[in-house]
Amino acid sequence: MPTAFLVLLLTASVQAPVPRWTPELAFSVKRVGSVAVSPDGRWAAVEVSEPIMEAEPSEWRTSVYVYAVGDAGQRTARRVETPASSPAWSPDGRWLGFASNRSGKRDLWRVALDGSPAQRLTDVTGEVGEFRWSPDGRRMAFVLTDPPVSARDARVVGDAQRFARLYLVDVAGDAARAAARLLTPQDVQVGGHVGAGMSGPAFDWSPDGAAIAFSHSPSPSGDDWVRADVSVVDVATGRTRPLVATSAAEGGPAWSPDGRSIAVTVSDAPATYALTFRVVLVSPVDGAVRSLAESFDRRPAVVGWTGDARAVVISEARGTVSRLSALPSDGGAAVDLSPDTLMVSAPALNGTGTYVGFVSEAPDRAPEPYVSRLARFAPTRVAELQSLPAIPFGRTEPIRWRSFDGREIEGLVTYPEGYRPGAPVPLLTILHGGPPSSFTRTFIGGVGSYPIAAFASAGFAVLRPNVRGSSGYGREFRYANVRDWGGGDFRDAMAGIDALVERGVADRDRLGVMGWSYGGYLTAFAITQTTRFRAASVGAGITNLVSYAGVADIPGFIGSYFGGEFWDAPELWQARSAVLRVKAVTTPTLIQHGENDLRVPISQGYELYTALKRRQVPVTMVVYPRQGHGVGEPKLQLDVMRRNLEWFRRWVLDARD
Repeated sequence: MPTAFLVLLLTASVQAPVPRWTPELAFSVKRVGSVAVSPDGRWAAVEVSEPIMEAEPSEWRTSVYVYAVGDAGQRTARRVETPASSPAWSPDGRWLGFASNRSGKRDLWRVALDGSPAQRLTDVTGEVGEFRWSPDGRRMAFVLTDPPVSARDARVVGDAQRFARLYLVDVAGDAARAAARLLTPQDVQVGGHVGAGMSGPAFDWSPDGAAIAFSHSPSPSGDDWVRADVSVVDVATGRTRPLVATSAAEGGPAWSPDGRSIAVTVSDAPATYALTFRVVLVSPVDGAVRSLAESFDRRPAVVGWTGDARAVVISEARGTVSRLSALPSDGGAAVDLSPDTLMVSAPALNGTGTYVGFVSEAPDRAPEPYVSRLARFAPTRVAELQSLPAIPFGRTEPIRWRSFDGREIEGLVTYPEGYRPGAPVPLLTILHGGPPSSFTRTFIGGVGSYPIAAFASAGFAVLRPNVRGSSGYGREFRYANVRDWGGGDFRDAMAGIDALVERGVADRDRLGVMGWSYGGYLTAFAITQTTRFRAASVGAGITNLVSYAGVADIPGFIGSYFGGEFWDAPELWQARSAVLRVKAVTTPTLIQHGENDLRVPISQGYELYTALKRRQVPVTMVVYPRQGHGVGEPKLQLDVMRRNLEWFRRWVLDARD
């Protein structure tokens, strides 16, 4: 090869721009939802969502694809339904049920795999939610929430609540759209765990199809999940009887295949927002209760029963990984099903309790659908849905450090692409919501408020600490921030930052912090405690504990953590409110908030914005129209991501002293 040509080639190679991951590229990542496995384990119906940017407003369009399980040579879909979501197989495997708004409103549909047109099963007014086939496949039960109330007239606060109720529709034969029949009382909110904490099914059929066990609470109020109970309704007569009703919160019923027990998730008594649960078995005959073994984190989500009725399958966080486990029905110790290296998200058992479908991903691997037998867990990927540009990601790994009181804290750190050990780089810290949530090993290149892969491509290291109060580390750890918001959890995060400084990863003079929801609270409070951060981003954060309790849809949330109402301990509530400590803030702050947020009303963002503005602290507030507690429209999500990247580039990466 001529020398001149070689020099030219090397020069071009050196000068070629290095490809970087951007917020825009995040929208090339498909979202993978539920993976429903047919009763015989041969087929998997996969829920896939893609952004439609051309629509006004933009939206995520969800489709259902059906794949043959284990057929490595045929990864193409046998059938596509669009728009469609929540796939569910009939017990005989002949039909695939799904929800769709193709008729102009959300209804239930079914389709066979022979290519015949889909059939609409319901024609209802309201919002269709969870649904389940009867054991004989001739009926379908579903949750229906009342339609929105007109906002044009005067209204009394607390009146005209939108209840969710249980309905039944006959789907026998080829005829569709029989009239739906109400099964539960008018003044009962079905799915009593919807407020903030419980998980698992809202209802479940008895194996003989004669009855349905369902969870319920007195009203749709967000706080009323703490009063959730479980009852049983006779399908033929509509008569309802209580199954379990105590001072604890009970929900997530799952009927055993032999009909002898109903698995129920039960909270501490009284229930608290720090969330402690266990699974019990209740006799549908006499109400006798037997407790199963405690799970590791004492926050199990019931997935269902094994087909032999010998165990209840649960999902739960374990450190930075979501795991699948089984609780033996004889009370024996929990048995792990999935390994500690595999993320198992959105698990769903098939109708025979023999297979589980789920979504798996890793920091450097986009989510894909998987299926495994339960008896010998061996996952098989059923489709390769993602087709992403070959751009390298910064490496992500779990790290541990000791906090101020010696407690061990775990988190995830993502290094900049091309990071050289020992060379300090700007560090961004992301604080999670909840508080009882956690950072797990999810894909860093997808859509989210804080574009981790884009941060790493821009030259940042990113720390995601699971501070005290997080899930995945046991009950004591999760309750360690009770009456101490912004105290030990804040210092846990700062100790993690200091650990990365000491290890030569982080530049102590170029730090940023951000978080959404409780992470927004903790971010807002952090900048009242320290001036070490060059920039902050507060997403839908609580900034004034007292005023929050007066406007939120869960007014009991903070009191549950603080041991009473604000009038019981006004000094503590005031001391932990960022707005009331704003005089100490000098950190340039970006505030992002959904205009229609009920969980953390937008007034919380305005309070912080106005205070910082009057203090002449650099501050920008962005309001997202039509959005609730999370920003869901793709174009607006892109705006959130871009603004965060630009904010920290400006104030941290490019800042000069």
